[in-house]
Amino acid sequence: MTGRRRFRRTPHSTFTRPVRATASSAAALMACASLVAGCGAIPGVTGGSGDGYITVMTWAPSDTNATNKPGMPAFAQAYARWINSQGGINGHKLKVLTCNDHNDSVEAAKCARRAVDEQVVAVVGSYSQYSDSFLSPLEGAGIPYIGGYGVTNAEFTSPLSYPVNGGQPTLLAGLGKELAGSCGPVTLVRPDTIAGDELPGLLNSGLKTGGHGVTSDQRAQEDATEYTVPAGRALEASTTDPVKKGCVIPALGDRTGTFMDSFRRAREDYPAVRTAMTLGSVDQTVINTSGGPSGPYEGAYITGWYPVASDKRWDGMKQVISKHAFGDNRIDPADAGVQTTWIAYTVFRQVVESLGDSEVTGHTVSQALDDGLKVSTGGLTPTLKWTFRSKLAAVGFPRLVNADVTLQVVRQGRLVAAGKGFTDVTKTLSNAELN
Repeated sequence: MTGRRRFRRTPHSTFTRPVRATASSAAALMACASLVAGCGAIPGVTGGSGDGYITVMTWAPSDTNATNKPGMPAFAQAYARWINSQGGINGHKLKVLTCNDHNDSVEAAKCARRAVDEQVVAVVGSYSQYSDSFLSPLEGAGIPYIGGYGVTNAEFTSPLSYPVNGGQPTLLAGLGKELAGSCGPVTLVRPDTIAGDELPGLLNSGLKTGGHGVTSDQRAQEDATEYTVPAGRALEASTTDPVKKGCVIPALGDRTGTFMDSFRRAREDYPAVRTAMTLGSVDQTVINTSGGPSGPYEGAYITGWYPVASDKRWDGMKQVISKHAFGDNRIDPADAGVQTTWIAYTVFRQVVESLGDSEVTGHTVSQALDDGLKVSTGGLTPTLKWTFRSKLAAVGFPRLVNADVTLQVVRQGRLVAAGKGFTDVTKTLSNAELN
């Protein structure tokens, strides 16, 4: 087991470990440049006055040694080009500012402060592990955070957060529920951090629902360059039942691929062990680059928030990418971050349309959502409606309004649906025992 870095626990603890940035703050300023808008853009709290623009921001990390989501701000820019080519929203052009938080708490705070300085009306479709750094400035300025990736606990507690998916909690609970009937011993390989400590309880909530015992909890270094020892330990723990095949679940974010490289070599002596994971750890691009049908993911079960990328319900997003992304290879329609950004902007558009001729500000946007506005996402999620206290408030997720997950499986190197429709894990999560 690796040594543990101790972080102070706060009400806004995250589900993934904070990691050290590897790029300079100067790069963060350069990352703000956009074909749609630069860092010095005119403020966008307009509703028929000023320059006629509605200004929002999208941020995500890129060019780091940990999780990177460059497709999210890149897609937000493409979305703005598309919506503006259609005449904007209620006659207002959309201006998108972007920011790179570099997976660093200081840089995340800078992104949030710039959002305040630029008077954006919302932060839309973003990813950051540092809710302690970015939520306070947003809350102080009354700026709603719409459609965050769901990577932090605070996204499901902040009154100004409007998540469109169930984040890591639903993925792990749903995976445990699905695997309970088919797996023997289950082993979770997760970051050796305080944030990682939350993950076993979420997975166990699903396993217990299916009448399965708790997972074997294997800690590993999140930013390791190889995982031979953790892979070996996971395989040993998953083969203690001579009758039923065991399952190994890596939950190491972008390092899941590194783990699987080590796992593929180590599993030669354990051919019966299966793998399963969440969509935040692997997507179609990762499967392709790892060998497709001959790679380590073949046969793996994967839980996601949305339908598979080949589903026709994504056609609208794909048309935007095709016509307005200009071949930007950062934007992958199969990436869950890009998909979340599309849904987040779908929500934002319907909110602005609901305001009619009223002024568009952070306050009016959040008020519309708080007043019970129902948002349709074309079947990519259930109809979304945010309340002050959701059904999962009792277990610490008062803003979690979409607890639906999908089950997918890798067959012939492709992610395909393993079941019909969505599975609601609200009841499963309500029994979760979290630290």
